[in-house]
Amino acid sequence: MAFGITREELALWKATVSKGEIAYLTHYWLDPRFPGVKTVTKVGCADLGVLSAWCERNGLNPRYIHNRPPFPHFDLIGPRQKEILLEAGLLEHVDRFRLP
Repeated sequence: MAFGITREELALWKATVSKGEIAYLTHYWLDPRFPGVKTVTKVGCADLGVLSAWCERNGLNPRYIHNRPPFPHFDLIGPRQKEILLEAGLLEHVDRFRLP
């Protein structure tokens, strides 16, 4: 379940993904499978080739892409989440969600 984002942020993420561009959406998230994890960043792109290449450039296995049309995405959690957000210049995500 997602918390801490607005409808406008979600709509912008969906629009960007639909255009075949990489889009980042960070939100609070609780899942009993991942105790202690409080946030996730969904990195989405409707073009699976572009999303797969993004995964490979970031040392992530494209096999873990959630191919859920019309919004395929890769879930970033843990230490790599913060590293990748900083590399992408998304300091606001790191600060807003207080990523460790």
